[in-house]
Amino acid sequence: MNRIEKRMQELQQRGEKALITYITAGLPDMEGTKKLIRAQEEAGVDVVELGIPFSDPVADGPVIQDASYRSILKGTTLRKVLAMVKELRAEGCEQPLIFMMYYNTVMSYGVQNFADACVEIGTDGLIIPDLPMEEQGELKEALAGREETVIIPLVSPVSGDRIPKLVGDAKGFVYCVSSMGVTGNGGQFHAHVAEYLKQVKAVSPIPVMMGFGIRTAADVLPVKDVIDGAIVGSHFIQLMEESGYDTEKAKEYIRTFKTELNA
Repeated sequence: MNRIEKRMQELQQRGEKALITYITAGLPDMEGTKKLIRAQEEAGVDVVELGIPFSDPVADGPVIQDASYRSILKGTTLRKVLAMVKELRAEGCEQPLIFMMYYNTVMSYGVQNFADACVEIGTDGLIIPDLPMEEQGELKEALAGREETVIIPLVSPVSGDRIPKLVGDAKGFVYCVSSMGVTGNGGQFHAHVAEYLKQVKAVSPIPVMMGFGIRTAADVLPVKDVIDGAIVGSHFIQLMEESGYDTEKAKEYIRTFKTELNA
C-alpha cells in the first residue's frame, strides 16, 4: 500500500472527502515549489499533483499552459524535479505526490529509467493524459511488482463501455474528468456529469475523484454524495500567482475548501 492508498483508506475510515491540488513544478522556482508542497502538507491537503512542464500540454487549458511555459523558461527539467522530490523525501516529507505529465517526457528520459527513479525517490502516482490504456504496457512492465508508484486512470464523460476496463485493476484513485475539453473550464461541467460519475462509482474498486473546472467546494456540492473527493488545478495556480506564491494563502484556501467539502 503506497501513500495515496493509505491516505484514501484513512479518509474513508473517517467518512471524509479528499482534496487534491495541482501545482506546476519549478514555480516560482524549485525551492519555492518545495516550500509550497510543505505548506500544503501542513494545511492537510490529501494529494499534490506536481505538473512536469511540457511544451505541448494538450490536456491543459491556458492557465496551466502558461505556467508550464514559464517553468520551462526557468530551466525546469524532469531531472531537476526528480532531484527536488528526492530532497523533499530526505527532509521527511510524507505528502502523497503524483506526477502529472506527458509521455514524450517519459520516453525521452527512458521508460525503465523513469520508473526506477520514481520508485526510488517516492513518487506515489503518475497521471499521463496522452497515454491511453491500450498503450500503457511498457510503463506497466517497468513498474511491475513495485506498488510504490501507481498509474492513475483517467475517465471522461464519453468513456462509456470502456469504464469497467479503465478502472478494473486500477490503483490509487480514479480521475474523473468533469467536462469535455481542457483543464480550467471554470465550473462548465458536462450536462450529464452526475449520471456519468454514478456510472464510474458503480464499477470502481477504488475512490473516485472529480477534476477540471473546480474552484470551490460549492462547485461539487451537487455530486458530493457520489464522489470521494475533488481536484483543483487551474484555480489554485491562479491563486498562487496572484498572491506571489504566498504559502499562507495556500494554507487558507486548502483549509477552507476541506472544511466546506466535509461539512
